[in-house]
Amino acid sequence: MAVSLKKGQKVSLSKDNAGLKKVIVGLGWDAVKQKRGLFAKKQADIDCDASALLLTNGKLAHKNDIVFFGGLKHMSGAVQHMGDNLTGDGEGDDEQIVVDISALPAQYEKIVFVVNIYQARERGQTFDQIQNAFIRIVDGSNNTELARYDLSDNYPGMTAMVFGELYRKDGEWKFGAIGQGTTDNSITELAAKYE
Repeated sequence: MAVSLKKGQKVSLSKDNAGLKKVIVGLGWDAVKQKRGLFAKKQADIDCDASALLLTNGKLAHKNDIVFFGGLKHMSGAVQHMGDNLTGDGEGDDEQIVVDISALPAQYEKIVFVVNIYQARERGQTFDQIQNAFIRIVDGSNNTELARYDLSDNYPGMTAMVFGELYRKDGEWKFGAIGQGTTDNSITELAAKYE
């Protein structure tokens, strides 16, 4: 059974899952249903973009260490974004990032998972227009959910989110739920926080 995390909690992934080699990081969200009058303009879809920042000594060492919709595969081959979802429609994960932890070069001790609303400022969209947001970690060998963090706080005015981090400590892989909203408008702005 998956561990249900609260903001700030951490869990060991490899302790109870010996031989864990590959994890799937699934992120999901739904747009809040908008009430519209007969002549009201239809609101644009909310396009959330999930990304992974691979850190060395707590820092983003190179721009190629960002895996996102514009660069789907890390140069090591160990981290792969499975494609962009433009609306958040549908059940389950809206975007997935697969991490082959057995192939991840040792220099990367942490991967931070972030989500930003594409063109949030231009479209006037914020995280308070999103509901049912979550991040989950799944064992890639058998599709068993290991940990899940459902975002329950309200984030008015926030346009991006640092969801969580997968990190290596003392030979173990762990996951921490962060849930920190930001006003960044792009992956470039989010990434700058880690340079």
